Amino acid sequence: MPKRFTQMFLRSKISAYLIAFVFFITAVLAGISIGTMHIPIRDIVFLLSHHFFDTSISGIDPSFDNVVWKIRLPRVLLAGLVGASLAVAGAAFQGLLRNPLADPYTLGVSSGASVGAVLVLFFNIQLPWFEQFTLPIVSILAAIATIFIVLLFAQMIERSLKVETIILTGIIFSSFLGAMISLMIALTGEELRQIIGWLLGSVSMRGWDYVQLIFPFFLIGTLLLIIHSAELNAMTFGEEKAQHLGVDVRRKKLVILIAGSILTGAAVAVSGTIGFVGLVIPHFIRLVWGPDHRHLLPLSVLIGAGFLILTDLVSRTIISPTELPIGVITSIIGAPVFAIILLRKQRKGRGTA
Repeated sequence: MPKRFTQMFLRSKISAYLIAFVFFITAVLAGISIGTMHIPIRDIVFLLSHHFFDTSISGIDPSFDNVVWKIRLPRVLLAGLVGASLAVAGAAFQGLLRNPLADPYTLGVSSGASVGAVLVLFFNIQLPWFEQFTLPIVSILAAIATIFIVLLFAQMIERSLKVETIILTGIIFSSFLGAMISLMIALTGEELRQIIGWLLGSVSMRGWDYVQLIFPFFLIGTLLLIIHSAELNAMTFGEEKAQHLGVDVRRKKLVILIAGSILTGAAVAVSGTIGFVGLVIPHFIRLVWGPDHRHLLPLSVLIGAGFLILTDLVSRTIISPTELPIGVITSIIGAPVFAIILLRKQRKGRGTA
């Protein structure tokens, strides 16, 4: 009986949100606390209370305030926003494309954002008035332009915009844009280290400005997807059934694709290429708590954010003072985890056959 109750509790939606929220808060506190300078959690709470509610911080080391507010908190929040963006976009793409192997990079959006960023680094482009934000702004615009070109090309092939056509078109453009990136890397000189470093993914040396830059895109993209969670549920059963249920499949599909692409483009723009987050996190949540997008999307936000915060913590502490690229860590963790998930799923399928 206790075992049955435990299983029921772990699978209930209330417990899912509770576990996800505790995981996220734990990740945030660990990300701020742990580093070359250890900061007690009690001091972190007092410092955050001081900045948000103007309370007193007497008795706390003044150097802690500088580390928490100017260095670690913006880095942790940026990692959280990137992880949440990739996870929720991955959940939406997997549901829309009815493919558990789909992720934010399936449609070539990440490659488009990467091409924009590499062009900025390769030609040393500086936008007037934006200067330090040239790279993320160009990257976001390139990502949005890529999804529109992919959809336009897919529509030229097949007016109904079938899922299979969109996926194939995305793969074609992703391969082409990947070749463009390789060409620029082959031709580059002094910028090579900077380009490779950016492509491997990182959230280091980025302050509050980058948090402010990604946040509006995260908010718009996430809200659009959550608003369309019921339509995503309908489309997981196929486009024809969704049409019979009263869903304007073509229009809703475009909205979901654009929202997911905005999230992916913004994430790639501020952090570089970080793989497996949008693939593994939604897949894991779907296995544990089910495929209902009304819960899958919000849970992906919390767990995706917490996962990337902890991954960033590992990347900067595992061989301190040297920092590893966060994209390398996510791939090292994500690849075997996803392989285990697939193996378990296959064995389960054989057992029920």
